[in-house]
Amino acid sequence: MEKRDFMTLAGLALSTLNAPARAQTQPAASAEPVLLTVTGAVGKPNRGALDHALDQMMAKQGIEFKQATTFTASSLARLPAISIRPKLEYDSKPHELSGPLLTTVLEAAGVTLQPTRPIELRAVDGYNVTLTVAEIRERQMIVATHLDGKPMGLGGLGPQWAVYDPEHIPSLKGKPLNEGFAKCPWGLYHIGVKPA
Repeated sequence: MEKRDFMTLAGLALSTLNAPARAQTQPAASAEPVLLTVTGAVGKPNRGALDHALDQMMAKQGIEFKQATTFTASSLARLPAISIRPKLEYDSKPHELSGPLLTTVLEAAGVTLQPTRPIELRAVDGYNVTLTVAEIRERQMIVATHLDGKPMGLGGLGPQWAVYDPEHIPSLKGKPLNEGFAKCPWGLYHIGVKPA
């Protein structure tokens, strides 16, 4: 995983999340900022196409879409959550991470979960990985929103982290921690659902 530089991007992310114009692309019933956007083959869209003027981070990272499903902290909190307790690469200590399964988030967006469908996970700094639905299920990947019982914030590992416990995955068990978490983008803000 390449070293991440958040100084510029964190400011951009905060200004993008808090911009008054952002309300135009959120569901009408929500006054909360959107924290996660799912694009591509979504069956339950709640916003329209990318706005090149107002969706600056996504536009700068080359994301394009005609419609999307968005999630706020509250809408993610309404999904059933599970907890995992992996030893993290950053301090080599076990921590409790909780949030909905990634497959649950995809289902809430109306995604058909064919095993071979590629899912791209993108962090605020542009770091991205692609896993198939089968790999996501096998790894029991979650969209963590809480670390040790507290909401994760931007500038740390949050507000969302697509993560699993590498010690429960046979192909990753016993590998160095940084290798085990290479497909776990923290600062997750975009999920791209590709054709199966």
